Amino acid sequence: MAETIYNPVHLKLQDILIDIDNGRLGLPDLQRPFVWNDAQVRDLFDSMLNGYPIGYLMIWEAPPDFEDKSVIGLQNKKYSAPKEVIIDGQQRLTALYSSIHGIPVKDKKYRDRQIRIAFSPLSRKFQVWSKAYENTPEYIPDVSAVFAAKENNSTASFRKQFLNRLNSSREKRNLPLLTDDEESTIENHLNELLALHNYTIPTLGITMNATEEDVAEIFVRVNSMGQKLNQDDFILTLVSVYNREQRDRIEKFCEDSHIPRDHSSYNSIMRVYPSHLVRIAVGIGFRRAHLRYAYMILRGKDLRTGIFSDEIRNENLKKFKESLDLALDLNNWHAFLNIVKESGYLSGSLISSKNAVVFTYILFLLGKYSCHLDNERLRKVIARWFFMVTLTGHYSGNFESEVERQFTDLELVHSADEFVGFLENTISSVLTNDYFEITLPNDLITSRATAPSWNAFVASQIILGHKVLFSQIPLSQMFVLGSSGTKSSLDKHHIFPKKYLANMGIELDRQRNQVANLAYIDYQKNINIGDKAPSQYFEEIRQSIGYDSYSHHLKMHAIPENFGFLDYSNFLEKRRLLMAKLIRKAYEHLCHR
Repeated sequence: MAETIYNPVHLKLQDILIDIDNGRLGLPDLQRPFVWNDAQVRDLFDSMLNGYPIGYLMIWEAPPDFEDKSVIGLQNKKYSAPKEVIIDGQQRLTALYSSIHGIPVKDKKYRDRQIRIAFSPLSRKFQVWSKAYENTPEYIPDVSAVFAAKENNSTASFRKQFLNRLNSSREKRNLPLLTDDEESTIENHLNELLALHNYTIPTLGITMNATEEDVAEIFVRVNSMGQKLNQDDFILTLVSVYNREQRDRIEKFCEDSHIPRDHSSYNSIMRVYPSHLVRIAVGIGFRRAHLRYAYMILRGKDLRTGIFSDEIRNENLKKFKESLDLALDLNNWHAFLNIVKESGYLSGSLISSKNAVVFTYILFLLGKYSCHLDNERLRKVIARWFFMVTLTGHYSGNFESEVERQFTDLELVHSADEFVGFLENTISSVLTNDYFEITLPNDLITSRATAPSWNAFVASQIILGHKVLFSQIPLSQMFVLGSSGTKSSLDKHHIFPKKYLANMGIELDRQRNQVANLAYIDYQKNINIGDKAPSQYFEEIRQSIGYDSYSHHLKMHAIPENFGFLDYSNFLEKRRLLMAKLIRKAYEHLCHR
């Protein structure tokens, strides 16, 4: 039997909270995003009050040199550095610590949020705070008030004030005052709430000599509140353990990407999360795509020889920092995002895989700093690359092994010409005549609203400067920052209206919602068209705007000119071919910029 690398222990909630306060147990501070909603916190309290399990905690003995001041706790902590770090259970403990102490957390958008859970001592029920419960005498609006009373040795006074408030309310409503039994029930239930301090949480205490691979394997296998954990969570915790300063920089960049402000990482393409930046740093510095390599690197492993050492760890951390410096440079970041927009992808809603942004950014940085490509050539080749990978879904599914093969090939690329040649050869091997004439039309046989082929069609229209159907407004204006892109301004129009198709016997949404049946149109025009037959409403529009303008709009939206006289299936087949040709035209436009 293998040596045990963990010890099962049972910890009381109060002892855990005390250890967090005095700094013995490291829980990342409340400036980190808290992703649970209040209903989940309410259910957590309800489970504990009813004696149900709430899952394991996982703690790990901190390395001897670990020092992280950025954890929850008192200003003057008894421990200058945590003796143990919370690996799994951070959200649960943050929920309990915040709601019991009445301390705000940060939400996903890094805004302050107060977790308030109301409690009825009479019915023994928890509720998410609302104004209604604030004004309902039967409820204590915030359980933190009960725990604060216990801390101040004023529980009896608090209970008496609650009883007086409830009796006063009953008297005003001509209801009977509380009976002795009801008062006794309230006292018992308040005591049960306060007894949650004694709630025992089963905990896995992982020893310091366990490797990151061991801990990661345990971490991935253990379920937390029914949700499967993943390597991303563990890797980000390791960044906290081994490189606090870099973790803070990562978090700040991510926070700025969520909040509109000048001179920050904010953008309209994607919200950045820590795992994105870890991928980028590992990709730049170590030419690896699998996230599992990140914890080996942070541990101090030479990925070529497999040897671990403190010296290698220091070298790895230095390289990790240098790579992160490039990734977090706002000049690099915004220059790259401008290239993405030049590729027609003005909005994150058009990008079905954020990994396309992450790994193309890695290539952008490698081309700029490793191969010293000038800005103009870099801009052009990266634009074509991004168009290719988003069109084909290159970074979707199990892509990491293919990306690592590309990274391996890139290790032999040192000059600007070699770098451009490598990318262009890869692009041309994918975007062949057969791809545009056979594969792409087949890819357009879909009703998926986020299909890469549909998004690429819209991006192609943006590249070519096309307008909203039967409008003088450029389609690009509907996707730039500040445009709503909602039903108030723009709509996806069914060229063959859905009700018209239903009347023709085509009732399945997957047939009626084919992307080849869609075009962006002004919302009001879509309403006016209603359920008219295509031959009818397009003839009305042709007479209204003139044949030349009508014909031009059909070409801009890859619509067959005689489509009103085609049966639906024939129309879809012809339009897919025209859509593929338009996408190819946009790609060729990028090639000749």
